[in-house]
Amino acid sequence: MADRFRGYLPVVVDVETGGFDWQKHALLELAVVPIDLDEHGRYIPGEVASSHFIPAPGLAIDPKSLEITGIVLDHPFRFAKPEKEGLDHVFAAVRAAVRKHNCQRAILVGHNAHFDLNFLNAAVARVQHKRNPFHPFSVFDTVTLGGVAYGQTVLARAVQAAGFEWNGEEAHSAVYDAEKTAALFCKVANKWGIGMSSRAEPQ
Repeated sequence: MADRFRGYLPVVVDVETGGFDWQKHALLELAVVPIDLDEHGRYIPGEVASSHFIPAPGLAIDPKSLEITGIVLDHPFRFAKPEKEGLDHVFAAVRAAVRKHNCQRAILVGHNAHFDLNFLNAAVARVQHKRNPFHPFSVFDTVTLGGVAYGQTVLARAVQAAGFEWNGEEAHSAVYDAEKTAALFCKVANKWGIGMSSRAEPQ
């Protein structure tokens, strides 16, 4: 894994938020899926780690965003954490995966990846987190991968074009979207092939 991605471990990230502005709106959910290898050396989604967040003080929540995600902020089983505690939980799982594969750092994989990265970086800055395992600006974006591999840029359509099921009722959960994005990334990466040169054609 370390050789394939120049020492970086791909880790799928999905966030659910209180809006579109990472400087203004709250981070509400974060899920990560480190990419793993099976016994044949093929990419597979690893174990999910996730956290629900108590909205940080001073940040806004657009009611329309809650309508889309279905998040109920005061739900008794939401078990939301302050940002620092939630990030600690998720980052610990990412660092463990990075160590497992002898990588130097994680690189964020996402669908419209800079949206997720911007919200993640904003939360890291707010709590002054010192152990962020992710590269601060580089990403792998499954919008591009899905467009190249299947001619589809919308996550639901790209996932279905890759041969996976999509449940619209479960979408807009950070865990569900991260799992589906991980499946898409692995399918495309395995189609390209491990150890192939940049000049090789996909199989």
